[in-house]
Amino acid sequence: MTEAALTAADVQAALRAVANPADAIHLQRFFKTGPGEYGEGDVFIGVRVPTSRGIAKRFAALSLDEIDALLDSAVHEDRFAGLIILNARFAKATKPKTFDDVARAEMVQRYLAAVRRSRVNNWDLVDASAENIVGPWLLDKPRDLLFELAAAESLWERRVALLSTFAFIKSGDATTTFELSERLLDDRRDLIQKALGWMLREVGKRIDQRLLTGFLDKHAANLGRTALSYATEHLDAELRADYRAR
Repeated sequence: MTEAALTAADVQAALRAVANPADAIHLQRFFKTGPGEYGEGDVFIGVRVPTSRGIAKRFAALSLDEIDALLDSAVHEDRFAGLIILNARFAKATKPKTFDDVARAEMVQRYLAAVRRSRVNNWDLVDASAENIVGPWLLDKPRDLLFELAAAESLWERRVALLSTFAFIKSGDATTTFELSERLLDDRRDLIQKALGWMLREVGKRIDQRLLTGFLDKHAANLGRTALSYATEHLDAELRADYRAR
């Protein structure tokens, strides 16, 4: 189908056709939607991630306006599908044969607008999108945007900042990950601690373990217990115990 023929309602209908109420109950617990929890008030209809991805693939030509409509839905799976479609559109506009920097810029702006209006508002939504949209966009650009996001009070904006650096790590660059990590050392919120430790671990795993241990030599004593546990996961037992003892 052409872009003009597809709508957000078509995607929603496809998701609802496979929704499972029992899975919805499980997902609402798993993603902490209760009072006072990080996903408070989020609504699930019960569509698992592989199924959501399969449906999103069928709607790869969905327009940006219709993607925005999905991102503004109260239903978590709608927002997830919208982000997966946006990922695909961004990836296509990044390929050499179909490269379109104007389109890429618009997609980044729309994504950031959704983040800032709290539509990318759970860890799975952030983790499925930040490294695929913001990260690749900033590979060859100044990265001030990430420090602005990291300075925001919003848990999700800060996690977007950290997860965006995964794209840099995969290209062999740990500098921005380290700079952001230093700025977020004191944020003890669990989902920031996990993201921080995860990205540090990936530096050691994908680039050079000596870079990771050099960072830990300076900062292990100030890292939260969760971040330190994640960061040292792939170190040998003796070294891991030494850092965790700090």
